Amino acid sequence: MRCVLADPAAPCDGPLYFMYRDCALTPEDRAWLSEHDLRFDLTVIPPATIGGEYVKTKGHYHPENPAGVGYPELYQVLAGEAHYLLQQKDLSDVVAITARSGEFVFIPPGYGHVTINPGAEVLVMANLVSTRFSSEYGVYEELRGGAYYEVEGSAWVWNARYPAVPPIRMLPASEVPALGILHGRGIYLMVEEREQMSFLNAPENSSGYLSMKGTSLSF
Repeated sequence: MRCVLADPAAPCDGPLYFMYRDCALTPEDRAWLSEHDLRFDLTVIPPATIGGEYVKTKGHYHPENPAGVGYPELYQVLAGEAHYLLQQKDLSDVVAITARSGEFVFIPPGYGHVTINPGAEVLVMANLVSTRFSSEYGVYEELRGGAYYEVEGSAWVWNARYPAVPPIRMLPASEVPALGILHGRGIYLMVEEREQMSFLNAPENSSGYLSMKGTSLSF
């Protein structure tokens, strides 16, 4: 993780976060997820700062699917509060989304993302994602993290290794009712009720629902 920190030399003791990959409540659920090329994960991020920066995930992009559209991802915060920092590879858009317990965040095609715990509570989140690809970490490793760092006081600091970045657009977590994405509804119900989640493998068929709208704020 030092290669993506604002201060790689900052002292740190102990794990930064925990990831539980490919989870399922029952063998039947696991078989259904596998059959549909889907994975259910859990991530736990304790509250902490490293050199004044809030603890975060490493950050990654998703590659494009055979149709030429990036694979998306669906998150739900189960406890605590999260800030999701999204950025397009060409840096034409940088977005920060705030989500609290029970709220969903949809990572649309083409956006890299970092999850940050800006609060005093343990952040627990779940995600559903396609198993048809491997995440790409190279850009985040080469440029030492995302386009911005979030530091104590919830301030966003430009990462000067990026030659130019747009102002961050601040967005709330939003629902996508047409895809069954409704705040307060447990994400695992989508597995238990065997819901149609082809948008995670073939987002080009649901493009009308997958947009990123909101306002801009400068920092």
